[in-house]
Amino acid sequence: MSGELLINVTPSETRVALVENGVLQEVFIERADKRGIVGNVYKGKIVRILPGMQAAFVDIGLERAAFLHAADIIQPQENESDIRPINTLLHDSQTVIVQVVKDPLGSKGARLTMNLTLPARYLVYLPDSQHIGISQKIENEETRNRLREIVAGAVSDDAGSSEGGFIIRTASETSAEKDLLNDIRYLKRAWLSVQEKIDLVKAPGIIHEDLNLTIRSIRDIASEKIEKIRIDSNETYLKAKRFSEEFIPEVVDNIEYYPGERPIFDLYSVEDEIQKALEQKVMLKSGGHMVIDQTEAMTTIDVNTGAYVGRKNLEETIFKTNLEATQSIARQLRLRNLGGIIIIDFIDMLDADHKRQVLRTFEKALARDRTKNHITEISSLGLVELTRKRTQESLERVLCEPCPACTGRGVLKTAQTVCYEIFREILREARQFDAEKIMVLASQVVIDLLLDEEAQSLADLQEFIAKPVQLQVETLYHQERFDVVLM
Repeated sequence: MSGELLINVTPSETRVALVENGVLQEVFIERADKRGIVGNVYKGKIVRILPGMQAAFVDIGLERAAFLHAADIIQPQENESDIRPINTLLHDSQTVIVQVVKDPLGSKGARLTMNLTLPARYLVYLPDSQHIGISQKIENEETRNRLREIVAGAVSDDAGSSEGGFIIRTASETSAEKDLLNDIRYLKRAWLSVQEKIDLVKAPGIIHEDLNLTIRSIRDIASEKIEKIRIDSNETYLKAKRFSEEFIPEVVDNIEYYPGERPIFDLYSVEDEIQKALEQKVMLKSGGHMVIDQTEAMTTIDVNTGAYVGRKNLEETIFKTNLEATQSIARQLRLRNLGGIIIIDFIDMLDADHKRQVLRTFEKALARDRTKNHITEISSLGLVELTRKRTQESLERVLCEPCPACTGRGVLKTAQTVCYEIFREILREARQFDAEKIMVLASQVVIDLLLDEEAQSLADLQEFIAKPVQLQVETLYHQERFDVVLM
């Protein structure tokens, strides 16, 4: 599988597109006024402790207080197996050093931990641990032992200067010993810098800020599978080159400056694919389709055969549609950055072997996802439950806002429904207040209906209340909005 990273940079926004085999798979957006804060380290102050929730709210200098659970607090050594009551661990106005693990999402504040980590290309440093862990995605036992021995040996040799543990990342699977040792030296230097700032920063304040989107993407995504990294800003290109020369020399030759007149995101139709990713309906090549509904609590994905009729029988048609949907769903999860609980309604299959094949194919497609996920078996209702780790807002939440007309419902009341609401409001006002006449202000489509199909109902209402009703079009009113004015 070949891949490219396309990096589009403007003064106000940076966008990164991951393209695999010519198809957009993931897109990341960072705006200058709304940079993500995952990975940032803060000196915060406890503003409220909630013993019933085993949690505390922490002021780290953001608009909303951040959330810290007892499970994310460093426990005293003698209580490692037990989580002590939070009010025995923290107190009001206490200063704490915390790291953001989830950006603020919707109405929720950022999620924090006191178990700090610092990531590099191949390793993650754990300053408050002695543990050496290894990514489960590295399956070869010989490779796992080799990597663990290198890191353990380096930690043992350097034990006098600094303590701490490490997690060996998936990217280290084919790395050389010198690459791991370079990471260890870099992470130790970075941690010493953090320690120096802890005493200098006043709470609430930021101690350490994670790298910008361009450098993070090169650090976390670039690998032997990424053949090109194209950047359309010369300044950003030079910074990326310098960073890579120092920390990821194997990707330096893959980084290119893109000076083309054609916008970089027009390559591989990236802009078009982003627009499609905001639509509810996703077409499948066979003629089937999926409907994706994102809500606050969960995301639902409904698979339908649509125009696909197959060549043999209904069961075979359903099976092929579901198989095709597994690939499309795995891509849409990454592209839209959907997280939390996801319920997938595959088309009901009678054949147990077909169910197994669909599930295994789906698991294989999900294996390419760098974000942690967990999938269940197909239920008796044909549903598959999936959880996908959510650390940032979805693509839809980043690029869109709720419609002011429907307030995010996705539907509007019909013009006829609004007419009947107006009739009820006129009756209510006429009974409560004495007025010579009544004026109705509404949208063009509602006024047209009142003058046409509902004209007789309006005439009957005027006769009943014994007052004239005048109608006026307000061009700025959306379909649901109206006012009844007493005159």
